[in-house]
Amino acid sequence: MDSDRGGRGGRGRRRNRGGEDKDVRLSKSISYALRHGAKQMGLQMGTDGFVFVEELLAHPQFHLYSLEDVERVVATNDKQRFKLSPHPEDGRLQIRANQGHTVQVRDLELKPVLAGSPDCPAEAVHGSYLCKWSSIQQQGLSRMKRTHIHLASGLPGEDGIISGMRKDCDLAVFIDVPKALAEGIEFFWSENGVLLTAGNTEGKLLPKYFSRALRLRPTRSILPLQ
Repeated sequence: MDSDRGGRGGRGRRRNRGGEDKDVRLSKSISYALRHGAKQMGLQMGTDGFVFVEELLAHPQFHLYSLEDVERVVATNDKQRFKLSPHPEDGRLQIRANQGHTVQVRDLELKPVLAGSPDCPAEAVHGSYLCKWSSIQQQGLSRMKRTHIHLASGLPGEDGIISGMRKDCDLAVFIDVPKALAEGIEFFWSENGVLLTAGNTEGKLLPKYFSRALRLRPTRSILPLQ
């Protein structure tokens, strides 16, 4: 039996037998719904990526949760993955993921990065895993099934860096953003400070845009690019 039975009362954090935090499970479920599964789940998503919170909570997958639970998860998410906003016409509360979609979302309010602008970083970093380094060296970074490759303006733990790579990444690949921009690669800032790019026509950032690469664990060390 699920230890969160009756959770729509919003009684705070509780753990199931596997030890996973109730809010972590809710965050993962919201991420899946808003980034990947809205259509399969029968949820109506606007072109801006928003879904009405009341419709999300009405889905059987979320029957254990309350509006209070959703608001808490959005407010406390360390990477600010989600945005809550009233609908401009009727005020009904909506939620969306700030990035990470495999579904096409046309109006995410992304801010284009312009060459030479104050918010154009000299380089950005993509987190990955050493087991993939050989392939990345040869083929570049790929957005895979997502709509964008995710980049951060620095490594986790540096000032202001809250999102852009997973905490368990042991490889950091740095991108020469001005060089890529000069060759027609587009970049955008998401609302929570993640740098996004769809890459080239094949959805890739080629190795020629790499400025450096670091092994992050067990100790940091520079990796040869070629």
